[in-house]
Amino acid sequence: MPRLLVVHHTPSPAMQAVLEAVREGVALVEEVELVVRPALSAGAADLLDAHGVLLGTPANIGYMSGALKHFFDTVYYPCLDATVGLPFGVYVHGNDDTAGALNAIGRITGALRWKQVAAPLSLVGAPGPADLEACRELAATVAVNL
Repeated sequence: MPRLLVVHHTPSPAMQAVLEAVREGVALVEEVELVVRPALSAGAADLLDAHGVLLGTPANIGYMSGALKHFFDTVYYPCLDATVGLPFGVYVHGNDDTAGALNAIGRITGALRWKQVAAPLSLVGAPGPADLEACRELAATVAVNL
């Protein structure tokens, strides 16, 4: 069964709502195993066991969270060649801007040679019903493309 790894940093109620919507979106896709790991505890073994990954982070001072950066630092070399072509998606939540975080994630996933299978989701401000539906759709899209 294909396994989707969600690597997330969820320090706020807004990010928790987004993570729950992601879980709901993956649940809509039959026969996909969901593995959810906080970015500070996810590692190379988790990534190597996955058939795809969904990354979630707040935008902090124009960048991804330190927790997600730590994940990338931890898995980069052990997974560099083994995860080429890995399907992935990303969601970023910020109070006013997510561009820097999305740019940095794009550079790292590009260097890893992963395959982006869904448009990045940028959420600004308190997530409303349409934002949460977009999260469900993002998660389902990534799950379908494993």
